[in-house]
Formats: sequence, C-alpha cells, structure tokens
Amino acid sequence: MSQWPGRLRVLGIDDEADDLELIRLALQGGGVDADVIPVWDEDGLRRALEPAPDLVLCDYSMPGFSAERAMAVLAERAPHLPLVVVTRAIGEEAVVGLFRAGAKDYVGKDKLGLLPGVVRRVLSERSMALERERAAQALASANTRLRLLSSHLVDAQERERTRIARELHDGLGQLLTGVVIQLQAAGNSQVPEQAERCRRWALELAEQGIRQVKTMSFQLRPPQFELLGFAAAVQATLDRQLEATCVQGGVRLRGVDPHVAGAAQVVALRVLQEALTNVLRHAGARRVLVRVRFVDANRFVLTLGDDGCGFDVKAALGEGLSERNLGLHGMLERAELMGGRLRFRSSPGRGTVVRLVSSADEAATPRWT
Repeated sequence: MSQWPGRLRVLGIDDEADDLELIRLALQGGGVDADVIPVWDEDGLRRALEPAPDLVLCDYSMPGFSAERAMAVLAERAPHLPLVVVTRAIGEEAVVGLFRAGAKDYVGKDKLGLLPGVVRRVLSERSMALERERAAQALASANTRLRLLSSHLVDAQERERTRIARELHDGLGQLLTGVVIQLQAAGNSQVPEQAERCRRWALELAEQGIRQVKTMSFQLRPPQFELLGFAAAVQATLDRQLEATCVQGGVRLRGVDPHVAGAAQVVALRVLQEALTNVLRHAGARRVLVRVRFVDANRFVLTLGDDGCGFDVKAALGEGLSERNLGLHGMLERAELMGGRLRFRSSPGRGTVVRLVSSADEAATPRWT
C-alpha cells in the first residue's frame, strides 16, 4: 500500500523501456504508488512538465540527452522539481558532478530496491523546503505589512495630535483669550454697568471652554468606560454623537459585559466614533443601530448598521490610501494592530454595516448578527 496521499506522477527519462518497467515495479514493491511516464528526449521533458510532476527519475546518459541537460531544463522551467539519477555504475567523479549540478540522489540500476526509500526521503525534503520557503515568504510579507501598519499608525497618531492641537488653539485657546480680554476690559472700565457686562461675557466664555474640554475629554476616553463598562461607553458615544442631529440610534446587547477597560475596547470605541462620523458626514442616514455581542471576558463583536446611501467598498478601499478613504483605512489599521478584524458590507443605496471582531480567530467568533 502507498504511504503517500494520492498517486505520484513520476517522469522516467530513459531510452530503455524495460528499465522503466523495472523502476515502476521497484516503486510498487516498495509501497510507492506512482505512474511512471516515459520521456525520451528534451522536447518530451518540456511537454511532460505540464501538469507538474512530483519527481523526475533520469538515466545518466542517453543518445542525444543526458542527466545534466535534464537538470538544466528543470532549473529553467521547474526549479523546485527534484531529480534522482537512476543509472548503471558510473565513476565517483561523475556522481560528484551530478550532485553539484542539482541532482538530489543517485541510485544504481542494480540496486533498485533502494529506490522507494530514496523517493520518500527526496519528496519529504522537497516538502519541507517548500514549507520553509512559504514560511519565509509569509514572514517577509508580515514584516512588510507590519512596517506599513506602523508607518500608518504613526501618521494616524500625528493626525490625532494635529487635530487636538488645532482644537486647543482655535477653540479653547480663543475662548481663554476672550476671557482674558473681557476681564481686562472689566478691570479698566470706569462704568460699572459695562464692567459687569464684560464679567458676564467672560463667565459665559469660560463656561463654553469647560464644555469644550469635556467634549474633547469624552472623545479621548468616555468616563463611562471605567465607571460603568464597555456597553455603557458605547451607548454614551452613540448618544453624544447623535444628540445634535435628527438621526435616531439604538444599542442592542447580547451576552454579559465583563466591564474590562482593555486595549480592544478602546480600539472599538475609536472605530465606533469614526464610523458614526462617516454616517453623519456622508451617509444621509435616518437610523443607526449598534449591536454588541460579548463572546466571553476577552472577546466581543461590535456591529454598526445604518440605512444611509451606502458606498462601493471595493472602489473605496481598492484605490490605495488617499484623503477620501483615510478614515476607513484608519479603522482597518486599528483593528489589525489590536489583533482583530474589521469588515465593511455596503453597496450604493443599500446602507452600510461595519463589523469589528475583537479576535481574529474565526472559529471562536460568531457570524454576522
């Protein structure tokens, strides 16, 4: 019985049909289930490489063809395909030359009983080499992706700092400047009624500044987050962003809120804020629904749906990073950096659903809710 999954496709390069039959019998007797396809020359080898075989067994020297030439063709057309030389006795120097040229092993035709074991070892080595190469490529791709994400994260942090600095300068800074001007005017005024008006105006400006500080503080980290838990912070975020609009909103919960103020919950609130901002700016929605499903103490699924105009997700994300899709990419990057997964489901005229899964483990997370 074969020890390999499926039947092997083996190319047998030899000018002796009897020798190929002996090779087939030797493989069969050793438990290697294989089709041995005869190949006589270079043109035949090139044609036989489609579909790709598992292994090449090649005689050392034939009229008009040789093992060295076969290895040159494989190096050009199928560099990962292993070749084993199966021939009659040759000199030690020739064997060394074959290994240098790329042969994986050498078996004498008078010792075909060794061939099944050689085939198993060669194919195992090939499988491990391919796996190492795939792992190396995956690691290189992951490192490249990590560098891009890190760069985008730094950009996002700088944009956030710039936004906060602008709000402090243009908003709170101007209000405090107004307070100072009004207090100075009140102190310099010789008319009691005018001084009182300046003091009242300074007080109103100070109250506006306090409200602005509270708003900024809430945007950075809602106080309900630590006091009442993640679900309360989600509700407060929704209420806060919709309070001055005509958009109706609601929150539905499933499972038990573990009241954990962890990194994943912080990211989820940032994603929710950005998603709600997009809804209010672009969607023209009348209603927004947020669902939170708690899987366990460490995992949750947050879904936001709206009945707005929707958008073409492929077109929006496929054009690369730009000012038009900066918010969408920022949401994706936040989710990936926390080890989660974010998906957009939308089409023009049919609303939008944004789904954040706190864990990238598909088996441990629920389907669309």
